[in-house]
Amino acid sequence: MVRASVFLAAAATASVALAQTNAISCGLDSLCPQSAPCCSQYGQCGVGAYCLGGCDPRSSFSLDSCVPEPVCQSKTFDFSNLDGITSENDYLGDATTTDWVMSGQAVSYQGDSVLLTMPEGSVGTLLASSTYMWYGNVKATFKTSRGAGVVTAFILLSDVKDEIDYEFVGVELTTAQTNYYYQGIPNYTHSTNISLSDTFENFHTYEIDWTPDTVTWLVDGQVGRVLNRKDTWNATANRWAYPQTPARVQLSLWPGGLASNGAGTISWAGGLVDWNSPLMQNGYYYATFDSVTMSCYNASSPPGTNTGVSYTYNNVAGTNDTVIDGDKPTVLKSLLGSGLNMDAGGSSASASGSSQATSPATIPGLSGGSPGSNPDGSVSAANPGSTSSASSSSSSSGSGDGSFSQGGSSSGSGSSSSGSSINQERVLKGSVFAAIVAVVAMMAL
Repeated sequence: MVRASVFLAAAATASVALAQTNAISCGLDSLCPQSAPCCSQYGQCGVGAYCLGGCDPRSSFSLDSCVPEPVCQSKTFDFSNLDGITSENDYLGDATTTDWVMSGQAVSYQGDSVLLTMPEGSVGTLLASSTYMWYGNVKATFKTSRGAGVVTAFILLSDVKDEIDYEFVGVELTTAQTNYYYQGIPNYTHSTNISLSDTFENFHTYEIDWTPDTVTWLVDGQVGRVLNRKDTWNATANRWAYPQTPARVQLSLWPGGLASNGAGTISWAGGLVDWNSPLMQNGYYYATFDSVTMSCYNASSPPGTNTGVSYTYNNVAGTNDTVIDGDKPTVLKSLLGSGLNMDAGGSSASASGSSQATSPATIPGLSGGSPGSNPDGSVSAANPGSTSSASSSSSSSGSGDGSFSQGGSSSGSGSSSSGSSINQERVLKGSVFAAIVAVVAMMAL
C-alpha cells in the first residue's frame, strides 16, 4: 500500500508538472487561476514552491494563495558547512529546519566559506533566506566573481517586489552598484555606485541598514550611500515609493550576459559570458561567501515587528500598513500544496519541512536574469550550506516605534523625486520570464 500510494502521489505530481509545462503567466492585471493559484517570483502560476518564497499575493488567485512568510530571526551564518542550505526541491516552508533555500549549486570551500557556482548551461546559483526581514540590518562578507556578463548580487527582495540591492558586474571590479525599487517599478535614476578595492581579490563586508525612514548602504563599515524616505514621495500616486515590506535576503551569481537576455541587460553586464574563459575554475565561475549576519528591527508595534509566526497581507496595495505579523502556519505537507490547501498531498509527505518521497516538479523555472529587477527595467527569472548561530545581535537601526505607516492619505513632507505616476500595471510583464522547467522521474516500482 505504501508503494502504491507513493506511485499515485508521483503520478499526481507528474500531472501537475505537465500542466505547468505550459505555464500560465501572471501579473497585477492577470491573476492566477484557482487550479494553479500562486504567482511565483518569476511571473508564472503554480503550486508548491510557487507558493513559497517570492510568491506575489497581489497577482495570485487570492491574497491567501501564497504560503505565509516566516518572520525575522536574528542570526549569523558562517558557512562553515552546507548544513543550513536546502534545495528548493526539498523545502516546504519550515524555516526552523534550514537557513537558506537554494536553486543552482553551492559548494563548500576550505571549511569556512561557500562558493556560488555558475557552470556553462546553467543560470547560476541563488541562496534565499528562509525567513523575512521587516526592516533591520544585514551584513554579508564575500568576494565577487569576475568576467564579462558575470554578475554577483546581494539584495533584499520582498514578495511584492520591494528591493534593496548591491550588484557587481564582473568587468567592473572596483565598483559596487547600489539600487532600490518600490514594488518592482523601474526608475532609472535610483542607481548609485560606490568605489572600493578589487572585489574579486578582496573580501569586503557589504551592509544594508534599513529602517522605516532610511536605507543606508555601507562597505567595510563606511557609509557609501543614504536614501531618505522623505525624498521618495510620489504625489501622483499619493504614497511613498520606498521599500517597506518584509523581504528575503538573497545571495546570487547569475549570467547577465546570457545570450537570451535583453540587449540592455547584456550591455550593462559587460557583454556575453565567455564559457571558455580561463577565469573559470573547475568548469564554473564562482563567488565566495564567508558570512551573513541578519539583525531584526524589533519594533514594538507595526511596521517592523517579528513577534508572531508569519507575515501575510490583507490588501492588494502591498504597502507596509497591509502587512500582518500573525500566527498563520508556514509549512506545506507536500509540494502539491498552496496557501489555499496547506495539506494537499500530505499522505506521502513529511510535515517537518522535508521533501516528499517523489521528485516534485512544482518548481518555478529560471532563465538567467536577475533575481530582482533587471537594469533595463524588466523583472526577470534570474536565479539560476551554512550553520547559523542564534546571535540575537541588535540592529544598528535599533527598535522602531512604528512611525512610518504607508497609507493613501499620507502627505509628503519631502520632495517628489519622481514626477511620473506609479504604474501598478507594469509589474511582472517583462518578456524574459522562463518557461517552467518541470521534469518528473517516474521510478520503476
